[in-house]
Amino acid sequence: MGSGRLRGAGRWSWEESGHALLVVPLGLIAVVTVVDVVAPPEVHLGPFLVAAPAVTASFAGPRTTALVGAAAVLAQTAVAALRTSVLDLNHTFQIISLILISMIVTFFAHLRERHEKELSRLRSVARAAQEVVLRPLPDRIGSLRVAALYLAAEAEARIGGDLYAAARTAQGTRLIIGDVRGKGFEAIGDAALVLGAFRAAAHRQVDLPVLVEFMEGTVSSDLSDPAVTGDGPVDHSEAFVTAAVLDVPDEEPALRVVNCGHPPPLLLRRGGQVSFLEVRQPAPPLGLTEFVACEFAVECFVFEAGDIVLLHTDGVVEARDAAGVFYPLAERVGAWSGGSPGALLRHLCDDLLAHAGGHLGDDAAMVAIERVSGGGAGERPCAIGG
Repeated sequence: MGSGRLRGAGRWSWEESGHALLVVPLGLIAVVTVVDVVAPPEVHLGPFLVAAPAVTASFAGPRTTALVGAAAVLAQTAVAALRTSVLDLNHTFQIISLILISMIVTFFAHLRERHEKELSRLRSVARAAQEVVLRPLPDRIGSLRVAALYLAAEAEARIGGDLYAAARTAQGTRLIIGDVRGKGFEAIGDAALVLGAFRAAAHRQVDLPVLVEFMEGTVSSDLSDPAVTGDGPVDHSEAFVTAAVLDVPDEEPALRVVNCGHPPPLLLRRGGQVSFLEVRQPAPPLGLTEFVACEFAVECFVFEAGDIVLLHTDGVVEARDAAGVFYPLAERVGAWSGGSPGALLRHLCDDLLAHAGGHLGDDAAMVAIERVSGGGAGERPCAIGG
């Protein structure tokens, strides 16, 4: 999981399967030709040959489609020569029709191939943009083992508005997980803005509320920038980012959290106990503080060696099955048999997709953090929230 991202296993591509599928149209040509030759004079199976290039166009390129069409035309010509004559009016019209249909389906195969190339380029651009914005997390950060999972609702583009990042300080590790309202390239632009603000300030020796306040100022100023919003009216209540920002000190068994309207992290203790890290004073999402007076309060929880904290976006807990039942994240985490953060995310990824029928209605991101060292055993560094 060094890349910080789970990808789907290898897929059977059109190119790889095309050679095998060619057996179908070529076999059809052979069968129709033989049967048509031995059939009674009043039976004509030649029109069935048009199915060969039509089927080929559904999985192969224009060149292969044209070759299969040519083979069908040659087969029809051979049938005409063996049964009556190539100049027979009935067979002549069949041959001309077969040539025209072969040309048409070859053209559509060309259009399909060009569209697939455009989609491939789009996926490449989207993947590159996602990699730049959402940098892979290392397996080990200070006293933590880390794994991350990203599942975009727009699976073909592999792009969305969920975000996560980590940064080291002199005393520990800071992490963020967030969810931009919306999807697609607009959402990833907002995600880049939030992540840029986090990376710019997280390394500095500032308190966690100061870091979150800086991020809030960045988001709010961007919403007010005429160069971004244009001249038209903007509903700021429709543009916001939920986020949870964490600080994990190296030498204390503690986890400090500022939650800005984001789903609470999940804590899995060594004994199998599962609990949500609910903060007592949640702040509004980034970009909405002008509507709600608030302060970015820090709450502290005990986080000892062997414990795992699971950060997630609402695309996880709001995934529904066929009956409309939400994904029971806490229950599934509690039933997990144990292992590394990467193993936990692989288990949850498979289970989540099975629950949702293989397709998510919203982007989903998860980051699993395990403390493997650091912090004094038996200490209780948190006066609240633990």
